[in-house]
Amino acid sequence: MEMLKNFLNFVELRTKITSAFAFFMALAYLFYRKQPVNWTLTLLFFASMFLFDLTATAINNYVDSKSNGQTLPFRRGTAKTIIYLLFAVSSVLGLTLAYLTDAVVLLFGGLCFLFGVLYSWGPIPLSWQPLGEIFSGLFYGLFIPFLLLYINLPRGTFFTLTFDFQTVHLDLNIFPVFSLFLLSVAPVCATANIMLANNLCDLEKDIQVKRYTLPYYLGKRALRLFAALYYISYGSVAVMVLLRILPSVCLLILLTVFPVRKNIRLFINKQDKEKTFILSVKNYMILVGTDSLLIFLGAFLS
Repeated sequence: MEMLKNFLNFVELRTKITSAFAFFMALAYLFYRKQPVNWTLTLLFFASMFLFDLTATAINNYVDSKSNGQTLPFRRGTAKTIIYLLFAVSSVLGLTLAYLTDAVVLLFGGLCFLFGVLYSWGPIPLSWQPLGEIFSGLFYGLFIPFLLLYINLPRGTFFTLTFDFQTVHLDLNIFPVFSLFLLSVAPVCATANIMLANNLCDLEKDIQVKRYTLPYYLGKRALRLFAALYYISYGSVAVMVLLRILPSVCLLILLTVFPVRKNIRLFINKQDKEKTFILSVKNYMILVGTDSLLIFLGAFLS
């Protein structure tokens, strides 16, 4: 049991809501679209995605332990072995999914793996730059829904890609792509805010180790950005209902603005890793979780 507890702490299982909730939101959208789900591909994708999310967190903790004195729950050799095993299994699952689908899944899946590694590892990790919020938001909030929708919707729904040794030809279907971007606004913004909150709480310590994240450059404006991203998320849902991309029942998400706004105020008043960082995670669960549930509800009511 102690070994399992250490493993769960090492990969921070409790933080995996950003990948799981984005996945379930996209799944809800498939149900609303009355789109048959290929469960073999879907479960294969979920397993690869989830295991690599654990891998990325383990790499981050392993690398951080070198610079901030963080104590690992395992010896460094054991920790490295766990990272290799998780990476190997998630890679095999991802390559199997790509083999069963097409080169687009291989390309975008490969980009996700590349980001997950470069986020924490390399001469200048992405998490040490003012790019962490952007990349984490896009890869968790946009790429996960895109890949799940892509492997289940009819080919050519978003685009048609053809290529040979001389040319690459891409035909975009504007409205489906626009719908995907709108659908992803809430998880992108809420995920970015978890990273932003983390960097705001660690700002002074980060500066000491020459880690210059987005709050270092934005100063107090980072707090205004923190609040704005949530309100942008609510606006995107309203636009999707107006365009009939989502059912009207999704407007009930506007009721969650009250607890979300309360959490925003509490965090703006005090940025503390132990006491208020969790508010960004709670807001993610409130916003993306409610959005997912309402889309599921709309699927049953339609």
